[in-house]
Amino acid sequence: MIAQVTELDTASFERVRPRLFGVAYRVLGSRSEADDVVQDAWIRWQRTDRCQVRDPDAFLITMTTRLALTVGQSARMRHEVAGDRLEADAADLGDDPARVTEQAEALELALLTLLQKLSPTERAAYILREAFDYPHRQLAAVLGLSEANARQQVTRARIRLSSDRRRHVDAAEHRRLLDAFLAAAQTGDLASLERLLAGEDGALQRLAG
Repeated sequence: MIAQVTELDTASFERVRPRLFGVAYRVLGSRSEADDVVQDAWIRWQRTDRCQVRDPDAFLITMTTRLALTVGQSARMRHEVAGDRLEADAADLGDDPARVTEQAEALELALLTLLQKLSPTERAAYILREAFDYPHRQLAAVLGLSEANARQQVTRARIRLSSDRRRHVDAAEHRRLLDAFLAAAQTGDLASLERLLAGEDGALQRLAG
């Protein structure tokens, strides 16, 4: 049984609300839709077994990211919107099983697109910056880059996502990224996702050398 929402639970959410809005807005490009995603996150936070959440900030950011990606990718499939500005018009279907299935499929497609269009370095920088709201300094530390280079990688990723160029992606590679992303979203622990992304970046640098 989930405990009643306490003042501390509410305070935990309100403290990170501006970051949640920032994450949703960068994904969706719409203030009203970002507000809807944050409100959805609040409702889900109330339903969550908060006693099992080790890091509320990380948990809420990953949950909001997942919701925003789902809304954005669904809109992209419906309206064929080009570029990295995704327009959304998703109805709130609660915990309907069909919605859960749609979310899973949309997330798989979103991550597949990143694998197809971005280099490992660009992908790592984009996911950690745009999806998880990492400051450029923290992003640089995780990937072993200078802060300026980390910022440049994010900019390159945004440009490449608007192109039609794609590469073949191995199913196992797709599954590894999806599993790591879902684990981060479910537990609020980003360490494994960081290691996967940083490992891909290191492999790229070794090949380049």
